[in-house]
Amino acid sequence: MPLALLALAVGAFGIGTTEFVMMGLLPDVADDLHISIPTAGHLVSAYALGVVIGAPLLAALTARMSRRTVLIALMGLFVAGNALSAFAPGNGSLLAARFLSGLPHGAFFGVGAVVATSLVPPERKARSVSLMFLGLTIANIAGVPVATLMGQHLGWRSAFLAVSVIGLAAIASLALLIPQDNGHAAASTGLRGELAAVKSLPVWLALGTTVAGFGALFAAYSYVTPMLTGAAGYAESSVTLLLALFGVGATAGNLLGGRLADHSLRGTLFGGLASLGAVLLLFPLLMRAEWSAALAVALLGLAAFVTGTPLQLMVMEKASAAPSLASSANQAAFNLANASGAWIGGLALAAGFGTTSPALAGAMLAVLGLGVAAVAYAVDRRRTPSAGRERLVASHVPGESAALHH
Repeated sequence: MPLALLALAVGAFGIGTTEFVMMGLLPDVADDLHISIPTAGHLVSAYALGVVIGAPLLAALTARMSRRTVLIALMGLFVAGNALSAFAPGNGSLLAARFLSGLPHGAFFGVGAVVATSLVPPERKARSVSLMFLGLTIANIAGVPVATLMGQHLGWRSAFLAVSVIGLAAIASLALLIPQDNGHAAASTGLRGELAAVKSLPVWLALGTTVAGFGALFAAYSYVTPMLTGAAGYAESSVTLLLALFGVGATAGNLLGGRLADHSLRGTLFGGLASLGAVLLLFPLLMRAEWSAALAVALLGLAAFVTGTPLQLMVMEKASAAPSLASSANQAAFNLANASGAWIGGLALAAGFGTTSPALAGAMLAVLGLGVAAVAYAVDRRRTPSAGRERLVASHVPGESAALHH
C-alpha cells in the first residue's frame, strides 16, 4: 500500500482524538470554566454541528482545487481550531473553537477517501479507505486515553495543544507523501454539477443506510458506561480499559471490512448490519457477567466498523460525478447517526425499559438500516437493466446516442 495512506491515517488519528477526548474531559472543563457538566456537554454538540455543516459545505467550495491542497488546508483549519480551544478564555470562545475544529472533519475524510482510492488499483479500493480509517480507530485505543490522562494531570488545555501538534505532523506528512498532481475534485462538473450528482435517489438511500446503521451503534455506545457499571457490575475505574476493548474491536472490524468489501461491497454491508443487529440483540444477555460484557463491547466495535468502509464506498459510487462531496456528506451522516442514535437510546432509558434497553433500540435501528440497504439494492437492480437497454438502443439507432445525453 502507498505511503501516502499513512499521511491520511495520521490526520484521521488527530481528528479521532479531538472528537472523543472532550467526553473524558467534561468534568475538568466544567470545573475550570465554572459551568455545569450539562452546559459543558454543549461543547460535544458544537463539534458535531461543525462536522455536519462543514462536511458538504467545504467539499463543495473546494470542488475545483487540488485535493492535496484541500487536505493540507483542512488540516491547517483543524490545527487552528484546536489551538484556539487550548487558549479559549471562557465557555463561549471554547464553543466557537470546538465548532471550528469540527468544520474540517467530514471534508477531510471525504476528500481523503477519494484520494485513497485513487492511489491503488480498483480491486484494493476498500482496503485503502480502511487504512485511512485505521487512524480513527487507533485513536480510540491510544489517542483518546493518552490525551484524557494528559488533560486530567496537566490540565485540559494541554490535551488540545497535543492534538494541535498531531495536526502539524499530519500537515507535514500530507505535504511529503501525497503526490503533487493527485488531481482535482470534479473540476469538469463544477459546484452545480457536484450538487446535481448528490441529489439522486441512490445517493440518499446510501446516506440513509449510514444514518440508520451507525445510529444503531451510537444508541448503545452512548450509554455503554451505565450498562457496564449498572448491569455487568464493573467499577467505574474499569470503564476506560473496557472502552479500549471497543477500540480494538473497531480496528479489527475496520480492517476486516476493508478486505471483505474488495470482494463484495454489498455482501459486506448486509453481513455487517446483520451482525451488528445480532450483537445488540444479545447485549442484555451478555451484560449479565463481567467476562461476557467485555466480549460484548469488543464485538460491538467489530460489527459496527465492518460496515464503515462499505458505507463510504457505496456513497462514493452512487455519486461518481461528485465523489468528494458525496463522501463528505456521508461523514455528516455519520454524525447525524451519532446524535439521533444517542437520542433514541435515551428515549428507551427515559421510558423505563431498563439499563440495557438502548442496545435493543439500537438493534431496531440496525434492522432499519438493513431495510434501507435492501431498498437501495432493489432500486439499483431496477435501474441497471434500464440503463443497459438505453445503451443497446443507442448502439443501433443512428444519432440516438447523442440524443440520450442531451
